[in-house]
Amino acid sequence: MSPAVADLPSKPSLLESISPTSVEPVEDKAERVEIDRAMRGPVLLFFGAAIAWLLIGSLFALLTSLKFNLPDFIADYAPMTFGRVRPAHLNSVIYGWSAQAAVGVGLWLMARLCRVAVRHGGILYAAWALYNFGVLLGVLGILSGAGSSVEYLEFPRWASVVIFAAFALIAIWTVIMFRFRKPGHVYVSQWFILAAFFWFPWLYATANLIIFFLPVQAAVQGPVNWWFGHNVLGLFFTPIGLAAAYYLIPKVIGRPVHSYYLSILGFWSLAFFYSWNGMHHLIGGPFPAWMISASVVASFMMVVPVVTTGINHHFTMKGNFGALRWSPTLRFTVFGAVAYTLASLQGSSMAIRSWNQITHFTHYTIGHAHLGMYGFFTMVMFGSIYYIVPRLVEWEWPSASLIRWHFWLSAVGVAVMFASLSVAGLMQGWALENPDIPFLASTNFTLPFLWMRSVSGIMMTAGHVAFAASFALIMLKAGTRHTRPTLLANPDEAAA
Repeated sequence: MSPAVADLPSKPSLLESISPTSVEPVEDKAERVEIDRAMRGPVLLFFGAAIAWLLIGSLFALLTSLKFNLPDFIADYAPMTFGRVRPAHLNSVIYGWSAQAAVGVGLWLMARLCRVAVRHGGILYAAWALYNFGVLLGVLGILSGAGSSVEYLEFPRWASVVIFAAFALIAIWTVIMFRFRKPGHVYVSQWFILAAFFWFPWLYATANLIIFFLPVQAAVQGPVNWWFGHNVLGLFFTPIGLAAAYYLIPKVIGRPVHSYYLSILGFWSLAFFYSWNGMHHLIGGPFPAWMISASVVASFMMVVPVVTTGINHHFTMKGNFGALRWSPTLRFTVFGAVAYTLASLQGSSMAIRSWNQITHFTHYTIGHAHLGMYGFFTMVMFGSIYYIVPRLVEWEWPSASLIRWHFWLSAVGVAVMFASLSVAGLMQGWALENPDIPFLASTNFTLPFLWMRSVSGIMMTAGHVAFAASFALIMLKAGTRHTRPTLLANPDEAAA
């Protein structure tokens, strides 16, 4: 069998491809059910904790957004001031929601693709408890005033040690599973997951070590910070998101990945070029010219993995875009895949020195970050969870309406946020470049767009509530048991 097939049948119909029983031989189905039952506990724990942190982070985000327009709102209580709430939001959604959703999806995919009985599952329970203890310590530390001022590394040192230990356990388990996988092809999703679970503890430990524990000179800490901040997105969250997309898109539509070799080209070019990217955020700073120039070149070279991946996803989906009307998983995942292409190309453009001079230090950068982390990664994680959870609990999602509300609130919300922050950032940047415009005016220009940001945040939070409600209902096995997957529309009507 071609490695691009990723254990799919040759050519089932669209409706058949969503049935958990029709696309796999009986012996494969029994094997997968066994693996799913073994992974049920740890994966659902990671998903459940991730969703809880998503709700907490969303509340922090709303509070942060409101403070742009209402700076005196809860300003007399130190833990709720902007300087603490904003990093609490950032770290809640990065380490609480995003990292745990990535871990849950990555663990399930690795177990499924290794096709071997789960080994040492107790490691995962210990990692889950340790990890959430570390995140809780970190968020409380930030709110109490013990956080650092280093972006993406605001957790106190003692919390970062706990998080590293937990992730080291996850990486060890992943290596064990990969070592004892069944003979056969190594699918591209396994490449991405194995690399991501190795890269994250290495990045996190290195950055914490040489910024906090054995600090390098202050002038070097800026490059280290952006080396970590950019790579945690490009070498951890991006590989997990792409691994999920490469698995789910073919799985749902029932056809192989367009090109296995394009996917491998995308993997290696991502691994090589992304690690140099972070320094373009320091254009204009007091750093060696070669560092900035190398980062600018690497940022443009990121066009290679991005375009390669986009071509692969497009030609895999070609002829099956109608499935977006009825498949929850496909709708979220394809939205995320498109956002990945747009966010990545936008990121490359922000390495142009003249353009960077306008957009840097403005809301434009924040809009770009939301398109990448939410429009791409989070939407793919939503789609992955909608696919994985029914197979773990052996129950279907009880409400298609909740899923539909979740998608549109999240999709429209992130689109409005991206658009409003992008326009606000450009106006802000052009005003800052004009010496005839007072600084205060450059901020006043953005106020209507910041209200739009708050409205979009409310929409996204409402979507998260719908998502959490769906998760709670399926965990309780509420509603009538479905005999087939929950769909957003009738596939026969969609095909017609």
